Amino acid sequence: MTSIASIAVSGMNAATRRLEVSASNVANQQSTGALPAANGAVPAGAPQAYRPLQVNQTAVAGGGTQTTVSATSQGAVAISDPQAPFANQDGQVAAPNVDLAQEFIGQLVARYSYTANLASLKADRDMSKALLDATA
Repeated sequence: MTSIASIAVSGMNAATRRLEVSASNVANQQSTGALPAANGAVPAGAPQAYRPLQVNQTAVAGGGTQTTVSATSQGAVAISDPQAPFANQDGQVAAPNVDLAQEFIGQLVARYSYTANLASLKADRDMSKALLDATA
């Protein structure tokens, strides 16, 4: 595999990872849990709210990119859900701090990034084929 192809594939993998993480955030945006106490502890036996994820993308020496996934620092926000069995005395529960508009934009960026890297991969293939055809 050429370096162009390996760089393009690493970009496609990063775009795929971004889409997976965004889909997880959207799918779990209503996964509420008990509101943590001031010390950050959740009552024993109570569920915790989903922690939104983020993708961290870094360059690789020699070309390409790699990704790691981590929980965001945004954490959870308090919302009213007095019917929840784990709601506090004020009827508040913790909900993931997921911004659907930002997730949608991130999904579009991942799509365009994947498409651009795929075009680079195809161009590399076409150039290699043209080179082989010229030498034959």
